[in-house]
Amino acid sequence: MARTNPLQFVQQVRAEVAKVVWPTRREVLLTTVMVFIMAALTAVFFALVDLGIRSGLEGIFTLVG
Repeated sequence: MARTNPLQFVQQVRAEVAKVVWPTRREVLLTTVMVFIMAALTAVFFALVDLGIRSGLEGIFTLVG
């Protein structure tokens, strides 16, 4: 494995970072809002599933006990 000296490494890192296409402020904001919306929808879904399972189990335990 070839070793690079620290100066070459820094130069290579800078060259790679220059190739990165950074998102615009609007893209970041839109993506952030979408993540929060999806997280809220997922939380509501799992809360409803939990409520359904809990109600079902309470019904079963009421009949059995």
